[in-house]
Amino acid sequence: MKNKPTLLKNILAEKCPKCRKGNMYSQKTIFPLRTMMKMPERCSHCGQRMEPEPGFYYGTGYVSYGLSIVLTVFNLIWYALIFGIHFSDNSLFWYLGVNIFILILCQPVMMRYARVIYLYFFVKYDDKQL
Repeated sequence: MKNKPTLLKNILAEKCPKCRKGNMYSQKTIFPLRTMMKMPERCSHCGQRMEPEPGFYYGTGYVSYGLSIVLTVFNLIWYALIFGIHFSDNSLFWYLGVNIFILILCQPVMMRYARVIYLYFFVKYDDKQL
């Protein structure tokens, strides 16, 4: 029996959730930003539809929000450990500014991963595709 591909590795590589071999996006990187969300209609390896129904990806806003919260907490931890956060000075406002800047920079990547994670919720791995 062949080994099942690891879930986290394939999510990070943006692979098809059904076969875990085909690419979910038409281009590997987020640049150019105008076409970063282009997806093929079907997986090139197994034929899985990348948009199972019209409006399917509206729910990715919740996943993106969760990713933003995780990144915000991570930013809070490293910022507090390195610089410290005190209410007596402006360090809380500096943290908010740094966090907003990082969130804006990471937003295109989080949008792509939100779609990947959301599709992985609804499409299960098919080991017959191996």
